[in-house]
Amino acid sequence: MARVTTASKPVAKIVKSERSHHGDTFVDEYAWLADKEDPDTIAYLKAENAYTETATAHLARLRDTLFGEIKSRTKETDLSVPARKGAYWYYTRTVEGQQYGIHCRIAVTEGEIDPPSTESGVSLPGEEILLDGNELAQGHEFFALGTFDISPDGRWLAYSTDFDGDERFTLRVKDLSSGAILDDVVENVFYGSAWALDASVLFYTTCDEAWRPDKVWRHVIGTPADQDVVIKEENDERFWIGIELSRSERFLLVESSSKITSEVWYLPADLPLGEPALIAPRRQGVEYSVEHHGHRFLILHNDGAEDFALAYTSVDAPGDWTELIPHTPGTRLLGVDAFSQHLVLSLRKDGLTGLRVMPLAGAADYDISFPEPLYTVGMDNTPEYDTGVVRLHYTSLVVPDSVYDCDLVTGELVLRKQKPVLGGYDPEQYEQYREWALADDGTKVPISLVCRKGTPRDGSAPAVIYGYGSYESSMDPWFSIPRLSLVDRGVVFAVAHVRGGGEMGRAWYDQGKLLAKKNTFTDFVACAGYLVKSGWTSAEKLVARGGSAGGLLMGAVANLAPEAFAGIVAQVPFVDALTSILDPSLPLTVIEWEEWGDPLHDADVYAYMKSYTPYENVTAVDYPAILAVTSLNDTRVLYHEPAKWVARLRATSPGTPVLLKTEMGAGHGGPSGRYDAWKEEAFVAAWILDTVGLAG
Repeated sequence: MARVTTASKPVAKIVKSERSHHGDTFVDEYAWLADKEDPDTIAYLKAENAYTETATAHLARLRDTLFGEIKSRTKETDLSVPARKGAYWYYTRTVEGQQYGIHCRIAVTEGEIDPPSTESGVSLPGEEILLDGNELAQGHEFFALGTFDISPDGRWLAYSTDFDGDERFTLRVKDLSSGAILDDVVENVFYGSAWALDASVLFYTTCDEAWRPDKVWRHVIGTPADQDVVIKEENDERFWIGIELSRSERFLLVESSSKITSEVWYLPADLPLGEPALIAPRRQGVEYSVEHHGHRFLILHNDGAEDFALAYTSVDAPGDWTELIPHTPGTRLLGVDAFSQHLVLSLRKDGLTGLRVMPLAGAADYDISFPEPLYTVGMDNTPEYDTGVVRLHYTSLVVPDSVYDCDLVTGELVLRKQKPVLGGYDPEQYEQYREWALADDGTKVPISLVCRKGTPRDGSAPAVIYGYGSYESSMDPWFSIPRLSLVDRGVVFAVAHVRGGGEMGRAWYDQGKLLAKKNTFTDFVACAGYLVKSGWTSAEKLVARGGSAGGLLMGAVANLAPEAFAGIVAQVPFVDALTSILDPSLPLTVIEWEEWGDPLHDADVYAYMKSYTPYENVTAVDYPAILAVTSLNDTRVLYHEPAKWVARLRATSPGTPVLLKTEMGAGHGGPSGRYDAWKEEAFVAAWILDTVGLAG
């Protein structure tokens, strides 16, 4: 049980503010916390941090132990499997004691086919350091890259940096032949970039005031940024826009998409000063993406195909779509990667991911198979178009992240690297399961579990249940070194694959959004109940965890079934959902209307969201212990949502042990350096162990 501290709890001042829509008036006592420039706001956040530090002081030694376990299991000096592009092998390496990766390359030697060995973990002979994140991050509490983009000829590197966590990047170009940083600098850009074929032009994206990417720009290398030209602007506030260079390097593809509709333009990569041409006009509710392949554009789409189908159209004159792979209900097509002689289709079926190889020389299609009952497989970095070998990423709840090369002709898999887990990790000492809970409406909801062998099924084991359930994002099985510190102490780790995610196909997503959003919450409660009824754990030893939209899930289930959990961890939680979605000036709001509904203009949506939004539904009940974690510079879920939530929980349910921890110099993803991230994870893990009575 989480310890209740005798330290003075921060009390947020009450300043009543009214919000009226559709005949309903809501009085928000803590709306003032949205003013980041108000000294009282910063003072309150710092007071909460101080209180949290005091309330968890007894866990300091445990936190140090957990951090030490994460560190000792991690091969700190290591490097990724090199990926070939043109005349070089590209890779990233890390060095013990340094927070960030170092991006490098070495020249391909004559006749070399296989990537250089990474067994030593240290720098490779002939290494050229392209970008050292540790050098860039010096003097900054936060550091992130928004793009790392090598030009097709290997001469230039376009990269962008963020030192605040607000996802506002500064774009620069480095001459890799001399190491010089060019005068070409563009401020306030978004993620990503794309080169023209001859590297004379660099394309990038900027955002509007609501931080929605709305413009694609053309920058001619060697010219001032104020001479850059917008090649495509998206004025519909529901849509985001971006640009990429096709793997074939023949076309630049500009895609604009909302949650349910998309549109793509193309521009020959050798004619970067031209104007993009349209592949197919947008139609409401029709999503499509484009991959170039020889004489055709491959079109992955949902036009009359709920789980998507694959078609193609002519490169010379895009028009009608010719079917290539028909729609198969229950098999969700996720993407297609085109290579000169093969296509590789990413898909999911029966709750698991898969890859299908489609040879173009008459051989039969085949699926790449793996022996585990639960796993995640997907395409990894394969930048070459003219290749017969592709790189895959594979992992499960017990198998560390693994990189395979697959021979597309024979189907042979070669393991190039498995993430080292030091200290004698043995996957045979762990078990993973796929089980099914029954939702209130009779729907079977999958649960993935991992535990130590011999874990009792008598309700005595503590457990963590994780959930997300939005945007068709699937929480497919993944391996985690930090998670071992919990599981090795007897904790069962479970993932509830609730509706709103994409685990079971597009219909699974549709059944957990808009006016069906409550299915996400009731599914999660049903999964928690299943774990208890089947003996995996008990409510007194069950902690729920989720972040971002999964943080909304945490706030909703806290109100819906507070008795079902001993504790709840809500990270960057979207807990004041209705207030945010009512404000079109905020980042992400308008584009989110196709996910949650539009409460500003639709009274039914307003009433539905009001009935579940966590902040407005806090009542005077006994909540489980709650740990809320946020970041001051988060642009996706603003810090004041969890701050207001915690303030209201304190005022309404004073007996609830609730803590708020705010990273004062980070963004949506939390601390940026790997050691800082490990410390954050150790903090959360210690709180979980304390909550379930395992703090020692």
